[in-house]
Amino acid sequence: MKQLFLMVNDGTVNLIDSPHPTVKDNHVLVETHYSIISAGTERGLTSFGGKNLIQKALERPDQVKKVTEKMSTDGILTTVDAAFTRLNEPMPMGYSAVGKVIECGRGVTEVEVGDMVAMAGQAYHSEINRVNKNLVAKIPNKLTDYRQGALCALGGIALQGIHQADVVPGETIAVVGLGLLGHITSRILNAYGCDVIGYDVVDKSLPATNLKTFINSNDENAEDITRSHTKGRGVDKVIITAAANTNAPMDLAAAIARDRGTICMIGVTQMNIDRRPYFEKELTFKIARSYGPGRYNTNYEEKGIDYPIGHVRFTQGRNIEEFIRLIAEKRADFADLITHEIAFEKADEAYEMITTNKNNEHYIGILLKYTRNESKWEDTIISAKKIVDKNKISVGVIGAGNFAKNSILPIMKGTGLYHYKALATTGGIGAAQAKQVFPFDYVTNDYTKLLADDEVDLIVVSTQHNSHAKFIIEALETGKHVYCEKPLCLTTKELDKIEAVYKNSKGELFCGMNRRHAPLVQQIKKNLSTDKVPAVYNYICNAGYIPENHWTQDEKVGGGRIIGEACHFVDVIQYLDGSELQSINVNFAQNEAYPKKDNAIIILQFKSGAVGNILYTSMGSKKYPKEQLRVFSNGAVAELDNYIKLNQYGSIKKTKVKLRQDKGIKDEYEFIYKVLKGEVKNNVIEDTFASHRFLINALKSMDCRER
Repeated sequence: MKQLFLMVNDGTVNLIDSPHPTVKDNHVLVETHYSIISAGTERGLTSFGGKNLIQKALERPDQVKKVTEKMSTDGILTTVDAAFTRLNEPMPMGYSAVGKVIECGRGVTEVEVGDMVAMAGQAYHSEINRVNKNLVAKIPNKLTDYRQGALCALGGIALQGIHQADVVPGETIAVVGLGLLGHITSRILNAYGCDVIGYDVVDKSLPATNLKTFINSNDENAEDITRSHTKGRGVDKVIITAAANTNAPMDLAAAIARDRGTICMIGVTQMNIDRRPYFEKELTFKIARSYGPGRYNTNYEEKGIDYPIGHVRFTQGRNIEEFIRLIAEKRADFADLITHEIAFEKADEAYEMITTNKNNEHYIGILLKYTRNESKWEDTIISAKKIVDKNKISVGVIGAGNFAKNSILPIMKGTGLYHYKALATTGGIGAAQAKQVFPFDYVTNDYTKLLADDEVDLIVVSTQHNSHAKFIIEALETGKHVYCEKPLCLTTKELDKIEAVYKNSKGELFCGMNRRHAPLVQQIKKNLSTDKVPAVYNYICNAGYIPENHWTQDEKVGGGRIIGEACHFVDVIQYLDGSELQSINVNFAQNEAYPKKDNAIIILQFKSGAVGNILYTSMGSKKYPKEQLRVFSNGAVAELDNYIKLNQYGSIKKTKVKLRQDKGIKDEYEFIYKVLKGEVKNNVIEDTFASHRFLINALKSMDCRER
């Protein structure tokens, strides 16, 4: 993705390519549609960057003091190196934008993927922004001109100034400085029932701002003119929105304010207070800290800890919400303040306008407009995967065992999305049966023919577990997409190789973790918001007895039933929780009547704080349901019974959902199709890598303890 930076050493702005941010807890990723250039703030930054070292030092004596202190402790050369390093670091620009949510982190409940949001603070001039949930506000559908949401940070600044000034409806308020921020402040004051008098060095009043009157700040009679419009009293409050390297706005404010009036600074000017008018009128001076309470507070802006509304009515986030409400309810309109839309790729033209403005072009609000193209956000670390450009995916199947014949092939056929191109087996009855029921174009005993066949898009691996890694690696190395029935492999060495090959392959990789796609599991996640609120999970698998001489029990061939089947249940809980899996512990029961590794308790812990318990046993009755899941979260309970029935218990009532048993296999194959067509991302395989690694290591640890 591209992001705009200021080169602090020379004052130029550049678009720099960088990987897009990943989502964090209590944050959202937003695809930016528009961002606003704040002319006052950003002109000042570019002007500072364009100055020489002496000019920079004169403007920032506080930084010079830090440099001299560092010299006394670290020496001249070290300090100079550090100073020049800082000057060479590009500075991200922008702080107010609007866009679409493309990913939500844990703890985010106020917005969802697909919502349009206004965002502030962490909203840079960048194609993708990662913003804390406290700094975004959902834009309602009825607000059709959502571009105005890009002004939200300025709206927040205006509102915080209004709150700090303790403005009361019906008061007369002076707004000093009629730039973009001044007009926004004036219109909000109008919406709140105040009379507004505007001041500036030139008349910048606009009809839509509906000023009571405009007074030139340089007029030597400005104080008298103000009194003539306020029954001789002066204005109740003054809000300074100007951006100027002078004390004139402060002097004017003291002159036009009434007795015991309030002056609030939200702009950027000199702030030298003349004692005489402040003493004689007993004036109050306040300064508003940016967009409101929470600004510069790490707990609020990074950790997502909000202030209780009973103690702080208008925080940063709630100021942004209020700004959007005023627009949506048609209490205020700011559309005419947007005078220019400039393509993000031509951002340098916008900065030329606010700095030198060689063409003397009139502007107020300048929006950067972003081209939306989801393919740009692909993670560049992993090789771009091939897109299948045909209606049906051509499938080559390796292995024709019972699961392939009874589940994979009939369900895949039922989707109508796949064409059976080739089948490779070692021969025998299974191959003949599969060929008879599912007419492949050809059948062979040489799987390498499938890997060499350009018409085969997807290799399906359905063989004994100890051969999975071999087929996956070879298929990915030829650039084929691969779907492997679980597990991917039996050892960490195999897993390391698979991950490395996958990252450099043009082929996608899928493992048969179908239960996360099951409709009832999807419903649990939606209804209980388990990816946003940590839950407690209890998954019971009444697996049934399998003799010790069955191939799945052979740890060198099948790997055992935990890696071979319990990985399903780990994946379900992974999906529901949505955060990083941090540990798996396995403890086996000791009962000599049963295979010693058929009965276990598996404990999962997640970064979110959620925990899961999987009870896997072969000791139960066949008359008892095979799989049951209980989810406890936020005052609710979901009870899944064998993927047939779902009971949900809330604070008021119990609801039931009953379906034909559906473990999500068909939905999984439809998901694979969409991924291979480039319609959605493969957001499953990283979970599969993590669960396999933890499970394999946990089982290895148990083996060591038993020895």
